[in-house]
Amino acid sequence: MKKRYIFYIILALGLAYLVYYRISANKKIEGKGGGASAGKGGKGGKDGKSAPLIVDGIVVKPVSFDNDLEITGAIDANESVILKSEVSGLVTGIFFKEGSTVSKGTVLVKVNDLDIQAQLQEALTKQRLSGTNENRAKQLLAKGAISQEEYDTSLADLKSLQAQSQLIRAQLAKTTIRAPFTGRIGLRNISAGTYLTPATTIANLVSTNPIKVTFSVPEKYAGEIKVGSEITFTTDGSSKENTGKVYAIEPGINATTRTLQIRALAPNSNNALLPGSFAKIKLALSTLNNAILIPNEAVVPVLKGKIVYIQKNGKAQEVKVEAGTRTAENIVITSGLKAGDTVLTTGSMALKKDAPVKVNLVKQ
Repeated sequence: MKKRYIFYIILALGLAYLVYYRISANKKIEGKGGGASAGKGGKGGKDGKSAPLIVDGIVVKPVSFDNDLEITGAIDANESVILKSEVSGLVTGIFFKEGSTVSKGTVLVKVNDLDIQAQLQEALTKQRLSGTNENRAKQLLAKGAISQEEYDTSLADLKSLQAQSQLIRAQLAKTTIRAPFTGRIGLRNISAGTYLTPATTIANLVSTNPIKVTFSVPEKYAGEIKVGSEITFTTDGSSKENTGKVYAIEPGINATTRTLQIRALAPNSNNALLPGSFAKIKLALSTLNNAILIPNEAVVPVLKGKIVYIQKNGKAQEVKVEAGTRTAENIVITSGLKAGDTVLTTGSMALKKDAPVKVNLVKQ
């Protein structure tokens, strides 16, 4: 029993020694200033101070900047219509080739009109008879053989039948479907013998030269865009740069999106630009002299805006900035920076106010 107690005492003393040794070793390490820096150097400084964080930076210089707005939009046909019939009936003829170009007024589809033709012939027969009666009544009125009232009744009958004939002719015209404008016709959805109704889609007809480019710009740029302003754009299907001109501007701002809708016209003689395509648009607004540009990665979004870090007296300092136009690589700073400031372009997420930094200057 005594041996067991002695074993437990020795074990407890051994554990106590190990704890004491570990605490003593940690204190020695802290006394030597073993803290590591978050910078690229990764070594502690003398007297327990952190080594400076090694970052890249640029010296701000005013430059001339073409203030181009880069936005997205959609390509639309200049004119577009879904061809349908105004009357119901069997299709007796299709006179267009799918995918071809048709001229305005070209007959595209003919609907069976035999019943309407018969109605017209009946109406014309009645009209001719009524015309004969009206002419006879006029002669009798001149001789005083009938009253004015009797003649007026005969004339009214004639005019009524003429109107009826005109109405039937209008119905007959609806059985012939013509192209409302010159354009390219798409794939047809009917065949000869199809029973056509006003709800049936025959085909799509589009005019694609020129094409329309529809896009929206943020409200703050609304005053800088005028009718006649030039745009350049590309599509996903081609790297070719196309040009166009603004021809119409919506008279008001969209209250939901706070944007202004704009439409431009662009030539499309070879029909390479297809309606419905996605367009990447560059709109020239103005040229800024003495503009301050910094890389996009230097800007840090915060709760109440944007900040950048600059180097001052070997330390990082936060500067609140206001930004303007953004390009693929740079962003225009409208306030907060001045010429000669050293802006830190890397390490933004690791930087803190008054953190020591060592800057490697990079050419812009």
